[in-house]
Amino acid sequence: MATLTALYLLFGLYAVASVGLFTYGINCYWLLYIFLRNRRREVIHDRRRLRQFYAQKGMDRLPVVTTQLPVFNEGNVIERLIRSVCAMEYPAGRHEIQILDDSTDGSEKIAAKLVEEMRAEGHDVVLIHRTHRKDYKAGALNEGMEVAKGQYLAIFDADFVPPKDYLLNTVPFLCMDDGVGLVQARWGHLNSQESSLTLAQSIGIDGHFVIEQSARSWGRLFMNFNGTAGVWRKTAIQTSGGWEGDTLTEDMDLSYRAQLEGWKMKFAYDVVVPAELPADINAFKSQQFRWAKGSIQTAMKLLPQVMASKESWRVKLQSVLHTTHYMIHPLMLVTALLALPLLYWFPFKVSTGAFAALCVLIVTSSLAPSILYLVAQRVSRKNWKSRVLSLPTLMAVGVGIAFNNTRAVFSAITGQKGSFVRTPKAGDKATFVYRTKFPYAAAVELALSAYCFMGFLHYTSAQKYLVGPFLGLYAVGFLVVGCMSLFHHMRKQFLLRSLDAA
Repeated sequence: MATLTALYLLFGLYAVASVGLFTYGINCYWLLYIFLRNRRREVIHDRRRLRQFYAQKGMDRLPVVTTQLPVFNEGNVIERLIRSVCAMEYPAGRHEIQILDDSTDGSEKIAAKLVEEMRAEGHDVVLIHRTHRKDYKAGALNEGMEVAKGQYLAIFDADFVPPKDYLLNTVPFLCMDDGVGLVQARWGHLNSQESSLTLAQSIGIDGHFVIEQSARSWGRLFMNFNGTAGVWRKTAIQTSGGWEGDTLTEDMDLSYRAQLEGWKMKFAYDVVVPAELPADINAFKSQQFRWAKGSIQTAMKLLPQVMASKESWRVKLQSVLHTTHYMIHPLMLVTALLALPLLYWFPFKVSTGAFAALCVLIVTSSLAPSILYLVAQRVSRKNWKSRVLSLPTLMAVGVGIAFNNTRAVFSAITGQKGSFVRTPKAGDKATFVYRTKFPYAAAVELALSAYCFMGFLHYTSAQKYLVGPFLGLYAVGFLVVGCMSLFHHMRKQFLLRSLDAA
């Protein structure tokens, strides 16, 4: 009896995980619908408004803007960043640039030298170097905001290269509507062709920005600041409590607090800011860990306020799905781990009709992310046909980081503090090479691959073709991520030894 009860509990857990994955899959279709319904009208409207602004007011009515560059040990990319920001077009005397540098590796000297050079060329550039890292990036932004000249604050991370017309194409939206607290631009990619990993990442990021951010903005849903490539109204930050360092995603945290205060978020679909993608999978996993943990921290912190607010059920539901999105990874891990025991021991028989309905639901929801990525490529890329060939790689990596991101989710739920871990950037030439820890998690990922492959074999031999292919995908994903983690670590160690020998 106890054994049967335990089996039913396992099946219940498996069913809950499956329903959860189905729900997140259906949400992709919801966002796709909003995007396709509004794209043409919203894009044309924004272009018309921008033309009208300059026709009526011209460049002379543009306000003072402060661009903030929070950096920490970014010696490989700091020069590229500062020069690109100084090259942005904006009326003379109305653009202040703050280098918020918390570096400890000597790269702050590079920044200081560049600041002197840029100031000599007539740029209003200041360097604020902290000897502590209180509240990490959030703390640096707060301290910079206190002395910023501008009432509008543009923010760029170190791996971004803003186009010259970035401010000209974003700031007017803040000027035209006093209720807008943030204008967020779309991310582009500097090195998407560097490897199969960077290409897969670029497709995933395109899906988020082209479809998801557009849909949330156009559908009047809560959207998030992505930490960079956005322009804030200083008043919106101040009235929302300022930057807070109690989560690892201070950007999402502030975005939600600002929207709860009534501020609107604007997504600038046409404005694309290219950035460097992590070419090392361990750096990518570190980035994903931070985003996953921070998102769940934000959900735990702010969803009660969202639910208690007067916002519509659409906003509330989407906020839940948005902030808890990384829950898909523990849900995937649960389905992967429980599939094999249930095959052997669960006595429950499913009718043919119920099985067919289950197949339709699972397949439909499982295909949703890929369809979202496909549409994003189709509407934003001329070479979309060649790029979508990398969708299997994206699927494999997305599955393979399930263990990494599950650790992040549980770290957030259990209240583990941890610290802000930067994502290393290589830049055009990797002068600074940073040591990383051995990826012990790769051993778990390889073990999960073997386990899922065994499950795949057993399900196919039992002619259970609904679950079998998913286990096959899990096996490949964990294998790819585990092997790449070890390979990239060994490659970095070889590079470090070479540099030490030189």
